[in-house]
Amino acid sequence: MEHAKSGPSSWPEMADVVPVPQDDGPSPVVPIAYRDDFREVMDYFRALYFAGERTPRALRLTAEAIELNPGNYTVWHFRRLILEALDSDLLEEMDFVEKIAQCNPKNYQIWHHKRWLAEKLGPGVANKEHEFTMKILAIDAKNYHAWSHRQWVLQALGGWESELQYCNQLLEQDVFNNSAWNQRYIVITRSPLLGGLTAMRDSEVDYTIEAIVANPQNESPWRYLKGLYKGENNLLVADERISDVCLKVLKNDWSCVFALSLLLDHLCLGFQPSDELKATLEPTRNSDPEMADADLATAVCCILQKCDPLRVNYWSWYKTTLSSQIS
Repeated sequence: MEHAKSGPSSWPEMADVVPVPQDDGPSPVVPIAYRDDFREVMDYFRALYFAGERTPRALRLTAEAIELNPGNYTVWHFRRLILEALDSDLLEEMDFVEKIAQCNPKNYQIWHHKRWLAEKLGPGVANKEHEFTMKILAIDAKNYHAWSHRQWVLQALGGWESELQYCNQLLEQDVFNNSAWNQRYIVITRSPLLGGLTAMRDSEVDYTIEAIVANPQNESPWRYLKGLYKGENNLLVADERISDVCLKVLKNDWSCVFALSLLLDHLCLGFQPSDELKATLEPTRNSDPEMADADLATAVCCILQKCDPLRVNYWSWYKTTLSSQIS
């Protein structure tokens, strides 16, 4: 962003203002070497701020200060007070903020200001806000601020109609986008248009299993799949599609941590494995004396200790709890 070359001192409207320098105390240990234009703008800003002046020129001065430092919370706060006092056009303000946000997409103060504007403007700006967050997420798909704002807009102002399709689009572009999986879960569980998790579960399981089979090492759909049965462990165990996908993946890769972990959860919930599933893991069990005579859950834990070294201590501990878990 280019900074203004001329400061407020060149504005005739500021002629009556006495600048207020920053007070760093009598003996600052490490004084900050501010640029002259920054120092000048902030000295005038402090003068208007302390005077409580809420005028068009004060509003213009806050814009100057924000361009120099978009992270100054006090400037944004004062700008909001001025906007309210002047009954300013908040749609114009929205355009101003979007220009600043495009260059500073991870600035907390900007997103806070944007939410304040959206609250004032109401549901009529929901689509505009969704379009803007889409632009930001197209640049950085993991921008926490954009996702948080998008989720707030959905719940406070609406715009659910096309959100599941948006998630589909993002996952088609990158099935490893865990933020898109998270958003998808929010949509199917909170959207007032889809009927909730119970109504969506069946089709979502099919969608997720397809994603798992295509990329078994993608952790996100495995986590999503478990989330589809949150608080419904009996349904999780009873759904043969879940054990089938574990079997299908393990047939091709017996060391897939995510399939083994989900299988272990199943076994601890009372799942009775098929002979085919047992046979799939039999060669691995027979290769280790510790697993040969162990029950299947213990054997799976032993396999996880080997193929998931990052959490070897966790699986070692988990194995000691199996006797109290398996029902």
